[in-house]
Amino acid sequence: MTHQPSPQLSLYYAPVSCALVPLILLTEAKAKFEIIKINNYVHQNLTPEYLQINPKGKVPVLAINDEILTENIAIQLWIAQQFPQANLLPKDPYLQIKAISWMSWCSSAIHPHLTPINKPQRYCDLPGSEENVKQLSTSLLFKDFQIAEDHLKNRQWFFDDFTTVDAYFFWCFRRAVLFDLDLSIFPNCQQHFERMSQRDSTKKVIDYEFSVIQEFKS
Repeated sequence: MTHQPSPQLSLYYAPVSCALVPLILLTEAKAKFEIIKINNYVHQNLTPEYLQINPKGKVPVLAINDEILTENIAIQLWIAQQFPQANLLPKDPYLQIKAISWMSWCSSAIHPHLTPINKPQRYCDLPGSEENVKQLSTSLLFKDFQIAEDHLKNRQWFFDDFTTVDAYFFWCFRRAVLFDLDLSIFPNCQQHFERMSQRDSTKKVIDYEFSVIQEFKS
């Protein structure tokens, strides 16, 4: 049987962004990959050069040899399938679908409620409306977190073991932490956040993120 060479991987990454999720997963999988740093602080993601790579102007992007893969869930699933030894998805086919459901919820519900808290001006241009946008978005976000709070009761992870879902939810909750929201009413989510923070892959990635932020600010 002919051995298939491992694909050349390049992750387009911006600090603090949701590109943190595939970075954690690639690190978990002990994959060999290159990180291409994108400086969103100066809108490098909107330059003509980057838009040729991803016309959506977003990160993450995973370059697989000469192919470009966009959208976080698709990238996470590709990593899980490419590195089965990392056990990034449940083995049971039905539980895999359930994992995709949770990932979709992170993407379609939690994630869209985060940005208006950070950048309310994108969502309403009426003078003095920013605080109201933040309040409404925070209320919706907290409803999402309550769902996770209930699910994580007496559980360490969203499934029996760590999966892609845990990495994605970690990023979502971390963004809320960075917004300095009062999250004390979600102790199960906070404990999950602490467990994720102690994983070797997460600690390595967070240290790397800090170094990139310092580089971009210098």
